[in-house]
Amino acid sequence: MPEHLPPPQPIVSPDVPSARPEWRPSARLLQLMDDAGPLDTQVLELLAIEITEHVGRVFRYELALAEHGDGTASRAEALGTQTKSTDVDPVTRIDTESEALIRRILAELRPQDAILGEEEGGRIAESGVTWIADPVDGTVNLLYALPLSVVSLGAVIDGEHVAGAVHALSLGDTYAARRGGGAWHRTSADAGWRPIGVSGREDLATALVATGFSYERDVRRQQGDVVARLLPKVRDIRRLGAAALDLCHLAAGRIDGYYERGIKVWDYAAGLVIAEEAGAIVELANVPSEPVVAAAPRIAAALSAEVRGES
Repeated sequence: MPEHLPPPQPIVSPDVPSARPEWRPSARLLQLMDDAGPLDTQVLELLAIEITEHVGRVFRYELALAEHGDGTASRAEALGTQTKSTDVDPVTRIDTESEALIRRILAELRPQDAILGEEEGGRIAESGVTWIADPVDGTVNLLYALPLSVVSLGAVIDGEHVAGAVHALSLGDTYAARRGGGAWHRTSADAGWRPIGVSGREDLATALVATGFSYERDVRRQQGDVVARLLPKVRDIRRLGAAALDLCHLAAGRIDGYYERGIKVWDYAAGLVIAEEAGAIVELANVPSEPVVAAAPRIAAALSAEVRGES
C-alpha cells in the first residue's frame, strides 16, 4: 500500500451514528500538506479520498434519518427531490447538501483552489488547482434504493486531470488514483488498499460493455440506435446509472469497456484518472454529440469504431 494513502480503518459501521459525523482531516493528511507543495498530487489524492469518504459517512447518516421518519412520506419526498434539466432528471436534498459540504471543506483547507460542482458553478483557481465534484452520481439509483450511487471528486491542474477519488455511498467502497501512482481500491469489508487494473480482453465479441443514457428523450432515441447496432457484436451490455462507477468498474476489470454520450466533466473527472491509471484507453468527447469511450487497450479501437459508426 502506498505510504501516503490512509491506513486500514473501518469505513462503514453497521450501526447508524447517533450524531452527524464531523469532519476531521487525518494527521497524515495535515502532515503531508505541511511537507509538500500545493500542487503535489499525493496531497490531492489523499484529500479527495478523505473528503469523499466523509461525505459517504454523512450520507449514510442523513439517509438513515430520511428512511426512519414517521413513514408517511415517500422516499422521493423524504429526500427532498426536485427536477433539473427534464422531468426525469432528479436532484435531492442530499445532492445539494453534499456539494455544500465538499465546498466548505475545500474552502477551509485550500481557499486558493477553485471548485466546479454539478449543482453550482466555479471560479478561476488562484493556486492552479480546480476541484470537480459530483456530490451524487446515480441520483435515480438513490431514489429507488439501488446501492449504485457514488460521490466523485477530481483535481485538475492546468487542464490535466491529475488525481481523484470515487466513493460508493451505500456500499462504502473507495477507488482512488493520481498520475503516476496507479489505481487503488478498498472495500468496506476489508479496509486495506489493493491495486487494480483493467481486463486483458482481446476480442470485442466477448467483451462486457457498460453505457448510460441521456435525460433528453431525443438523445435517448439515438442512443437506442447505437445499442441496437452494438449489442450483437459484444458479449452483453450493462447500464448501471452512474458514469463514475462505470469507469471504476472498468478500472477494476469488472467490465471491459464503457461508452456514453452527453456526460459532463463532473461525471468523469475522478473516474478518468482512475481508469487511465489502471491501464484503460479513454477517448473524451470533442463536442457534445460525441461519446466518451473507455476500454481495455486491446479492444479500445474496435469499441470506439463501433460506437461511432465507423466500423
